Amino acid sequence: MGANIGVVLAYSAGIMLIFMVSWLFVKPIKFLGRLLLNSLLGALVLIVFNYFGQFTGVCIGVNEATALTIGLLGIPGFIALLVLKILV
Repeated sequence: MGANIGVVLAYSAGIMLIFMVSWLFVKPIKFLGRLLLNSLLGALVLIVFNYFGQFTGVCIGVNEATALTIGLLGIPGFIALLVLKILV
């Protein structure tokens, strides 16, 4: 009635393999989720800022460079672009 040690080791190895493979897929998904969240928050701040910027005269143009900066960095990227816009 006892379990064969080979079967127990095979099941253990299979379970560990499942955990390792799932861990490899979870890391990139977390990164993509964080990148998407940063992009959405940055775009929202840019849209709101440009709407109110028409009253102050300070607007940040939307192009490939600003979209990439805000997409990768989010709110800090927006702040960096704003500082560059004010200084230049």
